[in-house]
Amino acid sequence: MMKVIVNGCRSLLVLILSVGVMGVSCSKSAQPTGTVTPPVTPPDPPAQDTVPALSTVRSWLADKNSTEETAALFYNLKKIAKTHVLFGHQDDTKRGVTDADTQWANEQHLLPHPSAEKSDVKEVTGAYPAVYGHDFQHIADFLTGNWFDYEKDLARQLTIEAYNRGGVNTYSWHYDNPVAQTDGSFYWDNAKVEAVSKILPGGSHHEVFKQSLKEVADYAKSLTGADGKLVPVIFRPFHEFDGGWFWWGATHCTAAEYKQLYQFTVTYLRDNLGVHNFIYAWSPDKNFNNETEYLARYPGDEYVDLVGCDNYEDVKQGVNYTVASGKLKVVSDYAIRKNKLAALTETGLQNLAQNDWFTQKLLKVLNNQKVEIAYALIWANTKSAFWTPYKGHPAESDFISFKNNAYLMFGDKLTDVYKLK
Repeated sequence: MMKVIVNGCRSLLVLILSVGVMGVSCSKSAQPTGTVTPPVTPPDPPAQDTVPALSTVRSWLADKNSTEETAALFYNLKKIAKTHVLFGHQDDTKRGVTDADTQWANEQHLLPHPSAEKSDVKEVTGAYPAVYGHDFQHIADFLTGNWFDYEKDLARQLTIEAYNRGGVNTYSWHYDNPVAQTDGSFYWDNAKVEAVSKILPGGSHHEVFKQSLKEVADYAKSLTGADGKLVPVIFRPFHEFDGGWFWWGATHCTAAEYKQLYQFTVTYLRDNLGVHNFIYAWSPDKNFNNETEYLARYPGDEYVDLVGCDNYEDVKQGVNYTVASGKLKVVSDYAIRKNKLAALTETGLQNLAQNDWFTQKLLKVLNNQKVEIAYALIWANTKSAFWTPYKGHPAESDFISFKNNAYLMFGDKLTDVYKLK
């Protein structure tokens, strides 16, 4: 056996060397000539997002003819949501509080008018919010006069200024009952008149509703930024429909009627009135525990770009943050699966009775589970109900810590969301 091995050594050595393996000696007296280091395979470069074509992004939206800036906003919010969440505030540059006893507001009857750049969030943190909340309530309604003209002009000014500084604008619509009209309210208890069935096609007040949508459309098409472009708007009509406090709520119309109402709103604005700067948002309140319950009145993927929820009750003191977190997970999972945006469209703790609410409740709701949430919006500040702290409030330092958390993005960190990049 040994002789065969020795005689075959040369052939074996040639074979081994030919495949690049370490040199081997067949003789006990031979010394190794060194070690050949295997080549090192360089690591793969970090994955780079391939920016899709504009036509591709448009194909994802309810409006296939959306403006370039609107499509870019959708895409960039989707991308940002993978690693960050934007902070939003309703009426941020319209109204606020100086202290527990003093409020300020850019309203016609309140003089002197503060600067249109004033912001409670900026006063405390040094930065504007990334998302600005507005309302069509006094833009498409049934009342006229100088006060309402002022409200419309002011909303337009503040929306355009938010866009010019790189912020994102979202509009809800607290729409007065179109059947009750001037004697009405968006609250059911103040105008107990069934309306949804009457404003749908064929209904007695369908033309009234179409006129309101025209007012929305005319306003949307008047929003021109300093760059000459139409300002994109996240439009969120008929929200919190799973409750009964609004006339479009679940106790005042069937699921089929609600879905038709939302569908008609989108198609009429888009196809008949030529609005192409809307991202369409849909958000119930907190009254769901799973996806089936969440989607009970969903109008369909072809009409919705952003799915969200409003949630105040589950973020109160004494409620474990995991309750709200679990519901946000339902929203986020659906958005990821269906290529939608997701958001916590309204939330907050009234008057901030818990001084560390932002870091110990809201932040934990947002990052307790793996979610992709585009933004979380806190409600507007007034003297009777404020939701972000004023300077000197006990929650001020906690709010600053919340702002400085790497997961959050305020306006100072938001750049170029209106360009595909």
